Amino acid sequence: MTNDPFFYVVMIAVLAVAAILLYGIGGFARGADPKKSNKVMQLRIAAQFLAVVLIVLFVWLRGGN
Repeated sequence: MTNDPFFYVVMIAVLAVAAILLYGIGGFARGADPKKSNKVMQLRIAAQFLAVVLIVLFVWLRGGN
């Protein structure tokens, strides 16, 4: 599985979601501008959607094993 380049694409997408989430939580903790915080969370939702699609595609292409 780790020899598959698509696995690394999926991992990058998952790590990007985690990074955006942590950045957004940090903004909430600091009391950042609510509009900016909302935009960051919207970006997280889009990145999370992409990550889920990539995960499902990865499992589907590998035959669901």
